[in-house]
Amino acid sequence: MRSRFAEVRFRLIAASLALITGGCVLGPDYHQPATQVASRWQEAANAAVDTGRTEYRDWWSLFNDPVLSRLIEIAYEQNLTLRSAGVRVLEARARLGIAIGELYPQQQQFTSSVSYIRTPATQSPVIASTYWSDVFAVQSTWEIDVWGKLRRGVESADDAFLASVANYDDVLVSLTGDVASTYVQIRTTQKQIVIARDNIEKQRLAVQIARARYEGGAATKRDVYQATNVLGSTEAAIPQLTIQLDQSKNALSVLLGMEPGRLEALLAGASEIPTAPAEVAVGIPAELLRRRPDIRKAELMAAAQCAQIGIAKADLFPTFSLSGLVGTLATDIGSSRLSGVFSAASLTFITGPTVQWNILNYGQITNNVRAQDANFQALLVDYENTVLKAQQDVENGIALFTQSRSEVVFLTQSVSAAQGALRIALIQYKEGTMDFTTVLLAEQNLYAAENSRALAQGMVPLGVIATYRAMGGGWQLREGHDFVPAGTRNEMAKRTNWGQLLAPQLLRPQAPGLPSASDTGPLIRLPE
Repeated sequence: MRSRFAEVRFRLIAASLALITGGCVLGPDYHQPATQVASRWQEAANAAVDTGRTEYRDWWSLFNDPVLSRLIEIAYEQNLTLRSAGVRVLEARARLGIAIGELYPQQQQFTSSVSYIRTPATQSPVIASTYWSDVFAVQSTWEIDVWGKLRRGVESADDAFLASVANYDDVLVSLTGDVASTYVQIRTTQKQIVIARDNIEKQRLAVQIARARYEGGAATKRDVYQATNVLGSTEAAIPQLTIQLDQSKNALSVLLGMEPGRLEALLAGASEIPTAPAEVAVGIPAELLRRRPDIRKAELMAAAQCAQIGIAKADLFPTFSLSGLVGTLATDIGSSRLSGVFSAASLTFITGPTVQWNILNYGQITNNVRAQDANFQALLVDYENTVLKAQQDVENGIALFTQSRSEVVFLTQSVSAAQGALRIALIQYKEGTMDFTTVLLAEQNLYAAENSRALAQGMVPLGVIATYRAMGGGWQLREGHDFVPAGTRNEMAKRTNWGQLLAPQLLRPQAPGLPSASDTGPLIRLPE
């Protein structure tokens, strides 16, 4: 009888081991979906657009503005949103370790107990009705990954980890773009304030001329009132521009991770609008798929969800586990003694397979599979939409750059003409051959033309920034650096035992920013 039981047990264990090595993987394998990508940019024929090369690394250096370069450097070191994204990479890496750990025996416990047992005397006339039991044992349970549920879990967690890296890079792209855009807005507003003050001086001169002519009897009081009215309107622009300037500075302070009061020293010096390069190097649209972190993030999120379908499908099938217990058992029944728990005679072991199958679930598992599949399909659509929006962003950036350049040319001509018109109008008014309304109109036209040109001059670098940001430039700034600053890592290490997960080499993908083709599969590592 004992030999028969041993034979059956051996066959069950052998069958379980066979399932380990021959198990399948349920669910679909992820494949990159087809996307709509244009063959060329709409402004490709423009002389200011270079499609033969790309120049998105450290694109802010094209402005040759040391203040801007320093601001971006500080933002990379201190921005709190970026720091939070870096910590999320750590979290995703830890969750990947959890998923990898599921591939190994899921339950490994040491058990020790001392029990007092009392049974009715009628139950057994042989065994004492009361006795003590002492147990020391180690037990383990290992769910066999027959249907690939655990492997899909590792696959999903690995894609989620890489998605967190892409998210970090996407935050960095946005950060560099926001810092540069805000800086240009500050310089543009400062230029507008200078223009307003210059025009205020011109208009004060006109008020003086009108008052002198009025006092000399050559003009009416109306000329003085009109001149004062125009002057007051221009002076009123200063507070509004100052509000815009302060708001931009406050926004930049947040991007730099500092309080507003410390920004003034960084902005000291020349306050000219950054000079944009003569052209933008944009390459071809197809390069966006591997360059933009948000596209890669959207694809990795879809890939992670694809694996969740297989995890859900595995619940439709039985689970197979191997369980085992090795330990010692002693009682004080008869001649036995509790102290014999450590003797060889007390050695006890239990082993064997376990099968569990949720056969009555009332459609819950099936509907969970459907829900996971619907979520996957939605993420695929999001990915395709991200690709389309990326192309839209680039096209908008190129159009802003090229058309703003043309606008500056026309407005420069307008400013020159307005300056000439005001000069002649003042001369003719002094000579009495022109009424004061013409002078006022010339003053207003000059101020409007100069202000519009300043805005257009600011839009040119903003177009460059928008273009390179849309192409995914800027994440290369972190090459050779860690996702989490040393100070933050030290703080976390003091609070929690992170093992080797805080080591820089474990936080850097093989390819900077966006994983290479070799990184797309599960990164099987021993659990930390």
